Amino acid sequence: MLEKLRQRLQAHAPRRLRLDMPQAAVLLPIVDRPEPTLLFTRRAGHLTTHSGQVAFPGGKREEEDRDLLFTALRESEEEIALPPERVELLGRLSDVISLHGILVTPYVGLIPPDLPLVPDPTELDAIFEVPLELFLEDRRHHTDVIPVNGRPHYVPSYHTQGQVIWGLSAMMLVELLAEGFERPVSLFNEPPHGRLCYFPERLLRSSKTETRLS
Repeated sequence: MLEKLRQRLQAHAPRRLRLDMPQAAVLLPIVDRPEPTLLFTRRAGHLTTHSGQVAFPGGKREEEDRDLLFTALRESEEEIALPPERVELLGRLSDVISLHGILVTPYVGLIPPDLPLVPDPTELDAIFEVPLELFLEDRRHHTDVIPVNGRPHYVPSYHTQGQVIWGLSAMMLVELLAEGFERPVSLFNEPPHGRLCYFPERLLRSSKTETRLS
């Protein structure tokens, strides 16, 4: 399964946005277990923004970062003590834009199981893994329907282990599932099952930015 994922992601042509806004990068770490898992973090409750939210490790690009992959790996090391040399890059996903106007580039990497990962308490209060099977079987709790510039986006929301995976992280997951695992999921097609939760319209400053969520 993971070898096929590597091949499909290397053949994938992700969308790249050329926009003048702050940049960030995240890592989607797949843990190489007999039953593979996906690793997530939870933002610390004391933070003024995104407190308590589930996310992938990553953060803003710094001036000295040579590229966005370096940003994703540096931030992952700072946030969860993940050594960059233990990450096998599998591919890149499409750029997305957060509700706060940050251009985010996601990378997919394979990491060994049972690394001594530790959350940085200034930023995180938890690290946890979710079996990939939950996403491959599309066991979503419900779907958030978010109109963006008049076009509905069907964003899955997953509830597992007392955590909620939604928003920008879930949008990245949809592309990983569709492009990496050939699963029939899409942000632009209504899912065949499950409850729909409707959100107010969100307007983008640029028609080029199809995905601007938090």
